[in-house]
Amino acid sequence: MIPIEKLEQIKQRFAFLEAKMSDGGASDDFAALSKEYADLRPVVEKIVQYQTLLQDIAEAEDMMADPEMRELAAEELPALQDSLPALEHAVQLTLIPKDEADERSAILEIRAGTGGDEAALFAGDLLRMYQRYAEGAGWKFEVMEESATELGGLREAVINVKGQGVFARLKFESGVHRVQRVPVTESGGRVHTSAATVAVLPEAQEVDIDIPATDIRIDTMRASGSGGQHVNTTDSAVRILHIPTNIMVVSAEKSQHRNREIAMQVLRTRLYDLKRQQADEERAASRKGQVGSGDRSERIRTYNFPQGRLTDHRINLTLYKLDQVMQGDLDEIIDALIADDQAAKLAEMDP
Repeated sequence: MIPIEKLEQIKQRFAFLEAKMSDGGASDDFAALSKEYADLRPVVEKIVQYQTLLQDIAEAEDMMADPEMRELAAEELPALQDSLPALEHAVQLTLIPKDEADERSAILEIRAGTGGDEAALFAGDLLRMYQRYAEGAGWKFEVMEESATELGGLREAVINVKGQGVFARLKFESGVHRVQRVPVTESGGRVHTSAATVAVLPEAQEVDIDIPATDIRIDTMRASGSGGQHVNTTDSAVRILHIPTNIMVVSAEKSQHRNREIAMQVLRTRLYDLKRQQADEERAASRKGQVGSGDRSERIRTYNFPQGRLTDHRINLTLYKLDQVMQGDLDEIIDALIADDQAAKLAEMDP
């Protein structure tokens, strides 16, 4: 049973916000109040439904004591009681503290790990998998940096995935992705194990992170294309070093102005992510095993091509639909990870 006093506090806060916004007066924090009001509206709607159902159940139970009303109550009561657990769970989910970054776009970083050329080819497969998923979700998928190998693999890529709620859907993809398959470079038909790493960072805005000019060093470099082709003969590549953290970002597109813009965007995002990680670590003792811990050195998933099997090791989920997954069919995995994260957070909320 959800504590009634907690639900009443939420309703009172919502009523206060409603009155505050309807008084017509300008306020410096109007935008913040509007956002809080919008966030609370669906919560309050669920609470009202829940409390109405509890009242209906109580009335039906009272009717059972009345001989004239007992038959009608006996018909209504089971259906009312059956609908209670689902609605109670829905209310509990709305009470989970929200990650303010969930609604943001994301910066997706993919890098080849152990395994040489095969690891780079797998990193390229992951890039295409996420691109297809993004297209299906209606998101914009912009590759900002890409370093390819001669065999068509991917050393590393930095992608800006733009859309509503991108980070909420992709944040559990961070970690080591392991592949087991026969490489195209293997003539003996032996299965090899390789890996690629994925990092998903909530996109930062300038208001999130203030970067004083004295904290960065910007260098321009001569950019060159892969394999000696498409060599850019101007000093257009930009490298930015954030001195306090020693974080370095490089962008090597053709436009120096665009390179500076990209590099600053990625730097802000990495610093914002660092700030979030530090805040998480301060309260992480009780949440160490949580799916969303963000440990990017953790092996999170294995893609076994000979058996068509995908296994997510964090939640012991195994699917025999690897072909569909590689085509961007990720919803079943992502939904399971989100449900597991919600269950962990609900457990934390229990008194």
